[in-house]
Amino acid sequence: MPFAFVPPPHARLRARFAHRLLCWAGWRVDFDGRLPGPKGVIIAYPHTSNWDFAVGLLAIWTLDLPIRWVGKETLFSGWLGWLVGPLLRRWGGRPVYRHVPSGAVEQLAQAMERETTFWLALSPEGTRKRLDFWRSGFYHLTRRMQVPLGLAYFDFPARTVGISSFVELSGDMVRDMRQIASAYGGRHGRYPELESAIVLEPAAGNGSLPVERRF
Repeated sequence: MPFAFVPPPHARLRARFAHRLLCWAGWRVDFDGRLPGPKGVIIAYPHTSNWDFAVGLLAIWTLDLPIRWVGKETLFSGWLGWLVGPLLRRWGGRPVYRHVPSGAVEQLAQAMERETTFWLALSPEGTRKRLDFWRSGFYHLTRRMQVPLGLAYFDFPARTVGISSFVELSGDMVRDMRQIASAYGGRHGRYPELESAIVLEPAAGNGSLPVERRF
């Protein structure tokens, strides 16, 4: 049975509230709350439902960890950004501007370099739809910053959300992706038919910057 994290008695009210809400919905958090360093990247898979955001955010609050997450730039700009942008930032949200010359990877790398503590969570698929591959931005960001990669998961049949392990990417994409894929075996999202294949996009290793920098 997975480990079930419980906030300590001195935890903040938000952590205790989020934990109770997850428990009420039948969910458990499978992680001990210890991050292996001040900076890193966490990928969350499989992403097949809008409920993933709610469950993931409640898990972060339960753990009371300063984890940021990536959101579409439209959530942080225009009338929608005016309405909910400040709240999303307070919750750890960070926009990615996909069309700027520097690219998403460089934007996030600079953000990580500016702060002493920075853990970033993102979906390697970048969409709830089924794809034949993962986008490679998480891989290049992790390698660029030389930080650990956390393997977070949603397991709807088991009502469990957690981080199974942390890995150090070697630069051998085939070997690294095999290791990552093995960690997700037997875990499924709300809609298993929408789960993307755990392989990097075909052009990820050919040096094409527009492809490498996609999320």
